[in-house]
Amino acid sequence: QLQLVESGGGLVQPGGSLRLSCSASRFNLDYYAIGWFRQAPGKERERVSCVTRGGATDYADSVKGRFTISRHNAMNMVDLQMNNLKPEDTAVYYCAVDNECHMINAFGWGKGTLVTVSS
Repeated sequence: QLQLVESGGGLVQPGGSLRLSCSASRFNLDYYAIGWFRQAPGKERERVSCVTRGGATDYADSVKGRFTISRHNAMNMVDLQMNNLKPEDTAVYYCAVDNECHMINAFGWGKGTLVTVSS
C-alpha cells in the first residue's frame, strides 16, 4: 500500500521560505498527478497545488505567485517551494496522488509535515 513521505517542514519567520518534498519508495510517481494539501488547526483540508503527469500545474489563489510545485521524476519526488510565507500558511502539509489533478480519489496520504510561520 502506497504511503507517501512528506518532509521539509519547520519553523520560519514571516517572509521566509521553505522547500517541502514528497517522495515514495517502490512506487513510480511518473504515472500520477501529485497534489499538495494543507490543514490548519480547526480548519478543513485544502488543496494547495497540483502537478499533472505532463507537468501542468495549478495553485490555490492564496498561494499563487508564492509557491511553486516541481516534479523530479528522476528522483521520484515532487517539491513545493514556498516563498514569502505568511502566518496563515501555518498548517500540516500533505501530499497525495491521483490519476488527474481533480484529486477526487486521492490516495497515498502520508503523515504530513508541519509548517509554522511565526515571528
